[in-house]
Amino acid sequence: MDEEELTAQETALYDRQIRVWGVDAQKRLSRAHVLISGLSGATAELCKNIVLAGVGSLTLVDPRPVTEDACNANFLILPENINGGRSLADVCCESLKDFNPMVRVSAEKGDLMQSDGEFFNKFDVVVISCCSSKAKKLINEKCRKRSRRMAFYTVECRDSCGEIFVDLQNYTYMQKSSDDTAECQLDFPSLEEAISIPWMDLPRKVSKLFFAMRVLDMFESSKERNPGETSISDLPEILKLREEMCNAQSVKDYDSLVPQSLLERLLAAGTKEHPPVCAILGGILGRCEVIKAISGKGGPLKNFFYFDAADGKA
Repeated sequence: MDEEELTAQETALYDRQIRVWGVDAQKRLSRAHVLISGLSGATAELCKNIVLAGVGSLTLVDPRPVTEDACNANFLILPENINGGRSLADVCCESLKDFNPMVRVSAEKGDLMQSDGEFFNKFDVVVISCCSSKAKKLINEKCRKRSRRMAFYTVECRDSCGEIFVDLQNYTYMQKSSDDTAECQLDFPSLEEAISIPWMDLPRKVSKLFFAMRVLDMFESSKERNPGETSISDLPEILKLREEMCNAQSVKDYDSLVPQSLLERLLAAGTKEHPPVCAILGGILGRCEVIKAISGKGGPLKNFFYFDAADGKA
């Protein structure tokens, strides 16, 4: 793959970014195949960034119909697309083709949970959003069982809060320092392994969002709801579940680890996304992490990334 040269047209179009990350990285990027399932405000931003960067191909999966709620944070949806009967994947695919005609963008039908494991062999990067924790874990395991290593990400935005999960499996990359360039290797856990680590074994600096999201994941899974299908009326049950989960983890001070105020904010947000937070999440993934994973240059995010616009902390 690396031996294939960039065309004169590609070299001219991507000249500025080639100066930033080099010809070899651009060659790898232009041959890479990315799958994104779940078209949200955050993944729309990610799609835009990697299409402009010149990824080889982008495949979109999201059979949900376009609604007014869906376009509040997703700039790829035009007003005339609302309630037109088309899927989010089809509409976003059409918009993205105008960003960079040199990138092959397509929409795929079907349910990834039911997809044959071989389906994932076509891709170098898989990004999942807008689905249950159960679905994310299942798709992650399917990706890990493939014969080729692939980068796997999940991303969710709940109003002013955002979460990214990263699984690069056994990842080797080149890290530059002031004196030298060294080869480094990292072994990543699966999503199932990452969220199963005992809470008391985690570093003190772990974001409270990590614990709050685990409580919400557990609640939504038990009720068979999709992410964000909650309201403030669910708070009593959520607080009871928080107590049960904290007791199981030998955590005595529930509110210190999983503040009620944070749970209230996340419940009130529902499926609403805050566009500036979507831009941050999609920018981190599309301008940094996916490109690093494909090029093998630079240290990646390790496991989870959290952002809360309420305090500006990441």
